[in-house]
Amino acid sequence: MSHPRSTRYDSATRQLEKATARTAAGARSAVGAVAVLAASFGAVPPVSLSWLVPLLAVHLALTAGFTRVWWRTELVPRRLVAADVAVTLALCLAQRFVVAEEALDSGASWVSGLVTMTIILAAVSWRPALAVPVGLAVAGAFAAGVRLASATQDVVAPTGVHLVQLLAIVILMTLLRRSFADIDAFLERSVRAEITLMVERLRREDQLKQVGSIHETALHTLGMVGLGTYDRPTPTLAAQVRTDLAALEKLRDTPGGDSAPIALDALLDEVAGRVDGLDVRTSLVAETVPGDVAERFARAVTEALANVALHAGVHEAEVVSTRRGGEIVVEVADSGRGFDQDRLPPDRFGVRGSILGMMRSLPNGGARISSSAQGTRVSLWWRP
Repeated sequence: MSHPRSTRYDSATRQLEKATARTAAGARSAVGAVAVLAASFGAVPPVSLSWLVPLLAVHLALTAGFTRVWWRTELVPRRLVAADVAVTLALCLAQRFVVAEEALDSGASWVSGLVTMTIILAAVSWRPALAVPVGLAVAGAFAAGVRLASATQDVVAPTGVHLVQLLAIVILMTLLRRSFADIDAFLERSVRAEITLMVERLRREDQLKQVGSIHETALHTLGMVGLGTYDRPTPTLAAQVRTDLAALEKLRDTPGGDSAPIALDALLDEVAGRVDGLDVRTSLVAETVPGDVAERFARAVTEALANVALHAGVHEAEVVSTRRGGEIVVEVADSGRGFDQDRLPPDRFGVRGSILGMMRSLPNGGARISSSAQGTRVSLWWRP
């Protein structure tokens, strides 16, 4: 079977976060390295080495952490950003001990560059509700540290610059997040629409098979009557006619909407073949379910397979359907690295919404996910 494209998309918001995180981590690594060099060359009296050395050591360790994030193209851990904010606050308040007087007087303090970088990191990593107060705190700490180092030093201009930086990056990230959220919503609607079309096509194919079967049976009965096989009414003929009429009435009464039954195994087999970059083995029992139930199974399986392709670190998965104790059970399994459900980022709605919420909102339906370092198994079920 030829599949023109996948029914799944990679989250645009997730891609934005990855891109901004790597860019910010790379910039923080570069700025951090430059700051260490500047602080080392500027370590002349009255700079206190007892203050400078431990603070720079912690700062250098954080810089190594950001370099690792940049190299591995990971999202920046929130704890790393929080630690960076704490160290920057300490450096700001300790400027009279770690920055040469000439640098303070010229406004070219290496700490100022770290303040800018910390404000950007906070806005990239956190939502405005947290990024704005953190940025204000860092800008205020820098101004306070300058004033503590020199009572005559101007703090209005640098504070104004930092506030403009904070405002600009927060507005930019807000606009980007909204735009990419709109893209995600559009792509999600596209995925749902494609699955709906698949369901409708399979439903029509099933109806055509039924019509063809009934047509052949009815013609066969009429042919026997026309050929004189039955010269008078018989119990056999009456039974066959009743069977044909019952089949026609059943076809007539079949709903045309979402509840019309379709072959779940055929739908899941098609879904499994449409995930890019993943070899999916299937073992599916023949089951016919209402169309709305089939759609929910299909969307949950689509999301589960997409998570395998994107996050499990493997290129193979398995989709199995069985009937257990009156329930139809579908399982998606992989042998990838697994994940901790309790530590999923709050924006990861795929697992919560498109798998767990999707099936649990279905009457007599449910879902469960078990994951470890040996792999992940997504179990979906529905009781007719």
